[in-house]
Amino acid sequence: MELIEQIKKRAAEKNCTLILPESYDKRIAQAAIDITRQHLAKVVLLSDGTNPLPDQDRIEAAGISILNYRHDGRHEAYVQRLYELRKGKGLSKEQAAKLLEDPLYYGAMLVEDGSVDGMVAGACHSTGDTLRPALQIVKTAPGIKTVSAYFLMAVPDCTYGSGGVFLFADSGLVEYPDEEQLADIAVASARSFEQITGEEPVVALLSYSTMGSARNLRLAPVIAAKERVKERYPNLKIDGELQLDAAIDESVAEMKCRGSRVAGKANVLIFPDLNSGNIGYKLVQRLAKAEAYGPVTQGLKRPVNDLSRGCSVQDIVGVAAITCLQADVPI
Repeated sequence: MELIEQIKKRAAEKNCTLILPESYDKRIAQAAIDITRQHLAKVVLLSDGTNPLPDQDRIEAAGISILNYRHDGRHEAYVQRLYELRKGKGLSKEQAAKLLEDPLYYGAMLVEDGSVDGMVAGACHSTGDTLRPALQIVKTAPGIKTVSAYFLMAVPDCTYGSGGVFLFADSGLVEYPDEEQLADIAVASARSFEQITGEEPVVALLSYSTMGSARNLRLAPVIAAKERVKERYPNLKIDGELQLDAAIDESVAEMKCRGSRVAGKANVLIFPDLNSGNIGYKLVQRLAKAEAYGPVTQGLKRPVNDLSRGCSVQDIVGVAAITCLQADVPI
């Protein structure tokens, strides 16, 4: 079974509710119908009440909830809640009310208070506009200070990783992570891999050096991040610094770093910066004809995921299924 079909199957077992706030985009409307018909999740679409949604008759026939957020009974409570969350940053109640005219902010409030299990947006908003409400309202998960992004890669005819499945991070958000951020990215990525695949994460912190084969100040954050994570999570399989071949190929690992619990077996690859992470996933996607799912946001208390503005209906459905697996809802 293809990876995305496995993800959909597991998502359907969780009975999640997702908010899709960009309901006036035709792709979102169609994706909401597809998500509902495939029984992946319950969907809530936001409306400002001024115009009908695209395909509103089909949306209503599918039993999808449409919430007029301008006249929602929780509106005043949300204004107060947003004010409390942001007053330390100088936000007034009037400004809070203004922000909640934005469906992305209103959607984030629904996520924050548990009315829905997650949010998928970004089809017609920038990454900054999509994630800003999540960072301000939903905030980061306990023990994590860094929000990052990963790509889930499924490489055909590949014996490396978990049958050709890998998680690449950070490939979407943090440009030049320091040692604390790299540690956060590694921990969040390990959790994400287990969430999405159900398999044990084996984490490699990548570099152009393997276990001291090179000496450079640029390697210091990678080595320090490994030590931070090992101290906090001694049972997590993590090692570095590792070159890519030593991380995934057991024959190379045997020569370069015999005795490592990770070398030759890694399925979670942590890149030292966004340059290498972005280049790495696109190389594998294009040259190995791999499926690439992402960028998927990680490190938030509850899941909010950012779509590409060029996304297809199929992309939206896939990200929705992944978002369900990120949600803290038992199967």
